Amino acid sequence: VQLVESGGGLVQPGGSLRLSCAASGFTFDDYAMSWVRQAPGKGLEWVSAISWNGGSTYYAESMKGRFTISRDNAKNTLYLQMNSLKSEDTAVYYCAKDLLAVVAGLFGSWGQGTQVTVSS
Repeated sequence: VQLVESGGGLVQPGGSLRLSCAASGFTFDDYAMSWVRQAPGKGLEWVSAISWNGGSTYYAESMKGRFTISRDNAKNTLYLQMNSLKSEDTAVYYCAKDLLAVVAGLFGSWGQGTQVTVSS
């Protein structure tokens, strides 16, 4: 299993970024996927999740209306569109593979993470 995140960077408050997670080594559309983040000096925080076919999506309360999770099973890629970014969104963002096709929050594999910094 390999998960490779990309798309992070430095953005001003109010700006947007789209993160990608390229998956390989497993049948991507057999599993739900999630984004999890870790801010400096803090623990892991679940951000969003999507079921195997994209039919169900879930968001942490503070991300609702600003972040959109999606997946392209033909490309084995998970996305996170982040709009209206705030300084408190600064974190390393990880994609994680669930153990089930439906969202269960049981993470079997993680990527290496991509840094998102929101600052003026």
